[in-house]
Amino acid sequence: MRRIYEAPAYGPQGDCYWATTVDTPADSPLTGPLRTGVAVIGGGFTGLSAALHLARDGVEVTVLEAGHEGYGASGRNGGFCCLGGAKASPAMLQRRFGAQGLADWRATERAAIDTVRDLLAGNGIDADTHSDGETRIAHTPRAWRAMLAEAAESERVNGVPAHLTPPEALRDEGLGGPFHGALTLPLGFALNPRKYHAGLARAARAAGARIHSRTPVTALRRDGTWRLATPGGEVVADRVILATNGYSSEDLPDWLRARYLPVQSSVLVTDPIPDEALAAQGWTSHQMAYDSRVLLHYFRLMPDKRFLFGMRGGLTATPRAARAISARIRSDFAAMFPAWRDVPVAHEWAGLVCLMSSLTPFVGPVPDHPGLFAGMGYHGNGVAMGSHSGRILADLVQGRASRARHPEAMRAVPRRFPLGRFRRALLAPAYAGALLFDL
Repeated sequence: MRRIYEAPAYGPQGDCYWATTVDTPADSPLTGPLRTGVAVIGGGFTGLSAALHLARDGVEVTVLEAGHEGYGASGRNGGFCCLGGAKASPAMLQRRFGAQGLADWRATERAAIDTVRDLLAGNGIDADTHSDGETRIAHTPRAWRAMLAEAAESERVNGVPAHLTPPEALRDEGLGGPFHGALTLPLGFALNPRKYHAGLARAARAAGARIHSRTPVTALRRDGTWRLATPGGEVVADRVILATNGYSSEDLPDWLRARYLPVQSSVLVTDPIPDEALAAQGWTSHQMAYDSRVLLHYFRLMPDKRFLFGMRGGLTATPRAARAISARIRSDFAAMFPAWRDVPVAHEWAGLVCLMSSLTPFVGPVPDHPGLFAGMGYHGNGVAMGSHSGRILADLVQGRASRARHPEAMRAVPRRFPLGRFRRALLAPAYAGALLFDL
């Protein structure tokens, strides 16, 4: 595999809290040659959703996961099922795809949340869901003024009214901290991503999909059919879905080279916080929340009273960089929630999100590669959008229009980033500019 970060960026989950809440299935590596109708490379939300929908349509489908089940971003994210999936601004989306294209994208964001809700309910998955929508916290007075203007347009834009919490009412609503107001949209919910992932895997298997963990695809070529090399044997498939997102390799296939940019994200989870400490901070809400910074923090109080706090990761994956980002996330957590400065951090880990140069996801056929499809680039919001993309891909590989919303913004073929394999150098100036903007 050819990847652009140091090896630890793609390494095991480390001390991931979610892994303590589920029993990881025994490894099931491929142990011989295999013929399948559709091969799915990557066993995260996108791959499992695609496999589940394909299997229920009667299609023979096999998932090939390089690590253990739930290894990648789907097993180590913050568990926010919410609006999102693109980093492009509404103005940018409208310039590229027109007013209708922007409206279609926004409708798809809402539909993606519904996709997850339907998958949970339809498959009896208990994933510890909570939170009535998502709350954005103003980190400056300027950000609060922007929220006041945004709220007036919310019903037209999102189909639901926004709820504003002025600074003086934050503590009364359980959102206490050094903040300047909040805006809540009643769209989306929080969940335990590993429990959701495990439920999807069970449902896919029950529908007839095969799932092979510890089966990395090391080469991909086509000679009339697709041939996928793995350590345990060759897989021959009529069609292939790439669902590797930020854990992709530059040469699987070569077309993918420089069309995506993995970015590190870091998360910590505390011990359960006593009621008196919750009251002292004034944060008792179970809303999933994030702040208004460009380099945002995301956080939530979970049903067991542990607190999850996440932020961007480092620019490299060296041991020194890991120590620095660990110190930074703990410092930011203490600054935002000072009453919890001494609450023990029980778990801390990192993972990769995936950016595209277009700042929009790509879900569709890979140009000039008959029978090859890809779904990727959710910009840190893959719980909903990855699940929805898998549903889209299940139809596309069968040669029919998607029964799920598939807007033009997701069909545009991604361009390559500048600098090729050195493209993560683009992050340093971007982060520096964001830090200045966030002041």
